[in-house]
Amino acid sequence: MDLRRARWAVMVAFIVQGICFAALVTRIPSIQSKFGLSDGQLGLLVGIVPIVAGIGSVIAGSASEKRGSRPVLRLMGPVVPIALVLVGLAPTIPLLLGALLVLGAGLGAVDASMNIQGVRIQDDLGHSVVAGFYAAFSLAGLVGALLASVATDAISLPAFFVAIAVIAIACQLLVGRFLLPGHPVPSAVADSQARITWRPVLLVGIALMCVYIADSGASNWSAVYLNDALGSGEKVAALAYGGYALMTMVGRILVDRTVGRVGPVRLVMLGGLLAAAAAAAIAVAPNPTIALIAFAVLGFGICPAIPLAFTAAASHDPMSSGVAVARVNVFNYVGFVVGAPLIGGIAEGVGLRWAFAALVPVLLVVPLLATFFRVAAHPVPDAV
Repeated sequence: MDLRRARWAVMVAFIVQGICFAALVTRIPSIQSKFGLSDGQLGLLVGIVPIVAGIGSVIAGSASEKRGSRPVLRLMGPVVPIALVLVGLAPTIPLLLGALLVLGAGLGAVDASMNIQGVRIQDDLGHSVVAGFYAAFSLAGLVGALLASVATDAISLPAFFVAIAVIAIACQLLVGRFLLPGHPVPSAVADSQARITWRPVLLVGIALMCVYIADSGASNWSAVYLNDALGSGEKVAALAYGGYALMTMVGRILVDRTVGRVGPVRLVMLGGLLAAAAAAAIAVAPNPTIALIAFAVLGFGICPAIPLAFTAAASHDPMSSGVAVARVNVFNYVGFVVGAPLIGGIAEGVGLRWAFAALVPVLLVVPLLATFFRVAAHPVPDAV
């Protein structure tokens, strides 16, 4: 099997996922306007997506254990852009809800299966590459947001989603055959050795959840914080997430280059401490400039834990079944669901500064659990 082609095929999966996700979240105001939804109604509808995605991730993990992750990714990959088109075309709220349910299931299944593929490629190559996939995801998200901004006044919402779907599905079909067909070999180890060691996997998942709580808070509330708490204009406020996303991408590029020398435990520990310090700086920022810098540092600090969580989880799955990776992926959605409401609830009670200050103890959990990011011996290779 050509690992170089397989690596590019997984890269395409991450890029398509990033563009589709960005296309959806940046056009949410258009969806709200089309159906005349209140903020509460919109929150309920959008909140369903990560919940269903968690279910999709679990199902994809089980399917990958039995059939391998390649057929799961090839089948579910096109579901995401197709569901995006259905969201754009939905004429009624019930049909919109149905499209969002399909989209959520697709996002979760693709997230799980592409991470399983990424970790297996990394194992076979013998050096870190998963963080690079996430850097591509971040870059694709920025491109998707830019395309959505340009398309807002140029074409209709359904036409925009159709254009993305046509290109995305064509790319998926083109590279799908290059994905790794790796599948666990039941006879390779004794049953006692083949069991997943769940304790470190779950603790890594908790750390990942804390990271995504901060990520969700920064993604949803950074612009509001600069505008409301620090009195910046909307143009300056919009830069907060831009700087955060940019430094997340830069950090992910650096993770692959440094984890071999520094080690995953130390990298996650340092990143978590840096992120906690950044959250504290955001909470006490005296002006928009300091806050912008702090949001950028926050993105840089949290980025090591996300790709390295999947690497660590996979190492505790001796049969390379993908189940551990899929289970850890669920914590991603838990953090995403918890983060934005947590910040919003605290902000409504005592203000946005205290809301971001609450992220400090959450992020300190990451360095406390960093030792569980150590990669365990992985005795069983894929059957390729």
